[in-house]
Amino acid sequence: MAKTVSEIIVDTLIAAGVTRVYGVVGDSLNGITDVIRAREGIEWVHVRNEEAGAFAAGAEAHLTGTLAVCAGSCGPGNTHLINGLYDCHRSRVPVLAIAAQIPSPEIGTGYFQETHPETTFKECSHYCELLSQPTQAVRMTEAAIQHALGQRGVAVLVIPGDVSHEKVPDAPAPRLPVLGRRAVLRPADEDLREAAALLNAATKVTIMAGAGCAEAHAELLQAAETLGAPVVHALRGKEYVEPNNPYDVGLSGLLGFHSGYEALMSCDALLMLGTDFPYTQFLPQDVRTVQVDVRPEHIGRRTRVEVGLVGDVADTLRGLLPLLEAKTDRRHLETALSNYRDSRQSLDELATGTPGDTSLHPQYLTRLLDEQAAPDAIFTCDVGTPTVWAARYLRMNGQRRLIGSFNHGSMANALSQAIGAQLTRPGQQVIALCGDGGLAMLLGELLTVRQLKIPVKIVVYNNASLAFVELEMKAAGYLSYGTELDNPNFAALAEAAGLHGIRVTDPGQLPSALAGFLSHPGPALLDVAVKRTELSMPPTIEAAQVKGFSVYALKAIMSGRGDELLELAKTNLLR
Repeated sequence: MAKTVSEIIVDTLIAAGVTRVYGVVGDSLNGITDVIRAREGIEWVHVRNEEAGAFAAGAEAHLTGTLAVCAGSCGPGNTHLINGLYDCHRSRVPVLAIAAQIPSPEIGTGYFQETHPETTFKECSHYCELLSQPTQAVRMTEAAIQHALGQRGVAVLVIPGDVSHEKVPDAPAPRLPVLGRRAVLRPADEDLREAAALLNAATKVTIMAGAGCAEAHAELLQAAETLGAPVVHALRGKEYVEPNNPYDVGLSGLLGFHSGYEALMSCDALLMLGTDFPYTQFLPQDVRTVQVDVRPEHIGRRTRVEVGLVGDVADTLRGLLPLLEAKTDRRHLETALSNYRDSRQSLDELATGTPGDTSLHPQYLTRLLDEQAAPDAIFTCDVGTPTVWAARYLRMNGQRRLIGSFNHGSMANALSQAIGAQLTRPGQQVIALCGDGGLAMLLGELLTVRQLKIPVKIVVYNNASLAFVELEMKAAGYLSYGTELDNPNFAALAEAAGLHGIRVTDPGQLPSALAGFLSHPGPALLDVAVKRTELSMPPTIEAAQVKGFSVYALKAIMSGRGDELLELAKTNLLR
């Protein structure tokens, strides 16, 4: 039967299991939005900024593993998508972006709002093509979806507004061969034997595990037990690796634990499982290394790898485990676990609150959140200090989820991702850990929460600064500049927007305020005044950082800002 291009696109989305499209309407999208309006089983989710729509779609794809969709009208409408799409692509979640284009006869004439999305989005997508003829609609829509699902990333379909209204005679029903299909990718037996020989010859093996272990938890624990290996996890792997893991010794990297760093640096063999951990300074460069990844191009690009195994982590470990010899010397594992207990205790000692204090430690806030949140809570966290405290104080248990901009490192992701998460999981508690700078950047999404009437819980770490940037400046020897935020009362602002708002400045009030906040039946915002001068120390400090901080201290004193040093000492030393 004959269908318009818009009908073909929307019907194919429905066939792929898509139930919502995030975006802001515009005239070049009218053909598509009008079809969505008339179809059952799919809805348009009106956000206030297309960037938020892309982040929300990414959160939905993260939770479901299936296709999520966002859209932007021509020109500025779809260029707003780009930051969120970069995040989706680097997080490897399947998202399709519909980028509307100006009328096709006007392309190339400098027409009003003209851009070239097929060039703009090329770097943050696996597929980015212009649908210029109606007869392309069936194959190109299906191709875009299959690229997003098959390669786990972003696909962009560029559609001129006029083309979206044109009809296609005898349009076939959608056919998506990749839907519901799973592939097994496993290294050759010869490669598995080579990896096993290396690991069997080692005396101190450490495992570095990432998000690629999402469906390999049992195999990971069995490998750790057989090898007597402590397990260090990357941040994106936290929600999959940490739960019920007696071998876990914490994170490494800038946000990590000393125990994780030591477990890596003291091993004589490293087994990397499904991680593209980017910080080479936190990885040993002179040990024998086996790396498992489904993407061959990722193997060896962070540290020197002796044996690279291209395969899915679970299937690769199933082939590798029978070849491994059980290690009887457990001293490396026991030392790492002891270090982890010490690191955990040191961190927990910082997560306290003194009633009557003028501001409170963000660690205390996050610890209480962890204790009071639901067992199956979904957390989103802004980049910067909220991510630091989430990484260190939120405990994953196999039911909880954690979403952030962990690879792209974008501000303003948490609230937008919480919107997508709440719509995807309406019966679960969704908590957004927002920085004051991140929340302010896409502040209009408070109105989206209100309009959608979704019970998202928004926690604001209000330290009146871009705190992580300040820390980076201090470590490099610079006086902080351009980082101060003159914030409003976010709770009052939330009330004005139609949300329930609570403000806390006294640590003694926090437990009860948090309980009331989390139990509120609708959307709520908790504005918490936390200490600006809290230091989030990395697991190891390099000489250059010591020198940089010393230079900063000298500059602070000589420029009359010695009160900053006094406040730093009070916050981080005098406890």
